[in-house]
Amino acid sequence: MNDLRPNPNLDDLPSRLGRAMLFGAWIAGLALLALFFQSVIERQENPNPDPALTQTRDGVLQVVLQRNRAGHYVAGGSVNGVPVRFLVDTGATNVALPLDLAQRLRLPLRPGGVSMTANGPVETWSTRLDQVDLGGLVARGVRASVLPNMPGGEVLLGMSYLKHLELIQRGSTLTLRRHE
Repeated sequence: MNDLRPNPNLDDLPSRLGRAMLFGAWIAGLALLALFFQSVIERQENPNPDPALTQTRDGVLQVVLQRNRAGHYVAGGSVNGVPVRFLVDTGATNVALPLDLAQRLRLPLRPGGVSMTANGPVETWSTRLDQVDLGGLVARGVRASVLPNMPGGEVLLGMSYLKHLELIQRGSTLTLRRHE
């Protein structure tokens, strides 16, 4: 004898499929929100991911940076053609970079002595960077210090690069200009 009762597994299929699609939509929505807020946080930490070179009325080339929420000037740039994130540091004598970045760039390291940092004295290596580029303001043959325990992936943009520029700070902007 045939059982004419509906199959409970087949009758429940649309509601199970609907729940699975709703769950998937929630996951996709949460992932999109996470990406959105990650970009907002990144923008607050680095409001200058790709600074642009502009020209003043009198023909001077300049880059204008916005201060981040911590009060620092952070910007994207490159060292020897490799993209990096710079932190402008007028208190640093040289451009300073972490050892792992120096190794990735295959920089020649010479004994550099001891540098005074915010965390106390640190043994360093010295090197020269073929090219340092911040938004098109390029300097060549820039002295640099390599710090073995430097945290983070930022490069401190010190005076060995900044001495080639005029710095003008007004409000929450820092203008870097080439001086002739």
